[in-house]
Amino acid sequence: MADPALHHETRPINQIAVDYTPEACTHCPETNSITLTYDHRGGARWRSTNRFLYGTFSSRIQCPKGNTSGLNFNIYLSSLEGDKSQDEIDFEFVGKDKTVVQTNYYTAGTGNREQIHDLGFDCSDGFHEYIIKWYPDWIEWVIDGKVVRKEEKDKGQGESSSSSDSICFPGKPMYLYASVWDASYIDEGRWTGTYHGGDAPYVCHYKDIHVPLGTEMVEEES
Repeated sequence: MADPALHHETRPINQIAVDYTPEACTHCPETNSITLTYDHRGGARWRSTNRFLYGTFSSRIQCPKGNTSGLNFNIYLSSLEGDKSQDEIDFEFVGKDKTVVQTNYYTAGTGNREQIHDLGFDCSDGFHEYIIKWYPDWIEWVIDGKVVRKEEKDKGQGESSSSSDSICFPGKPMYLYASVWDASYIDEGRWTGTYHGGDAPYVCHYKDIHVPLGTEMVEEES
């Protein structure tokens, strides 16, 4: 396999899987666009059908309008959602304040690396580009061409795929995920706020979604 750090090229995502509430998710491969709706049915989550080992992931996103308090909408990488030892790299919007975004990453199930970033705009007012650049030795989170966070692997720091050290760096192949869900029960609503629901349905729009192109792509296990 070629050095994955050399593969910066991307391609439009052409196929997705919907983990739950498929009727609340629409995908148009021709326009490279996806919508997720939160309403009386609950939310929905889509993901790529392949895992990827390193590369650049991007999407233009317009978050739901209205009073979205209590909701979480996002785009992120995860080796497997729900796995207690997952690797993960996140962009997460907290519904109580649409002028900020949270970044975080997990290695072998350990997170607690959250940072909050002021956007300088309301994420529901229009489309903005969010990029995750993930490579063996560094991660960047980029918004509208501006790097808002960069993390580098320390010398001697292992990868989660080959190290049992609790302090390591994401190294497992990961899917691209996105979801809209009610997170108001977390920390008694202090994270995303209390859910009101008066402006449902809440629709999150994704377009121009790109995933890595190259030999780092790992086919989904059956």
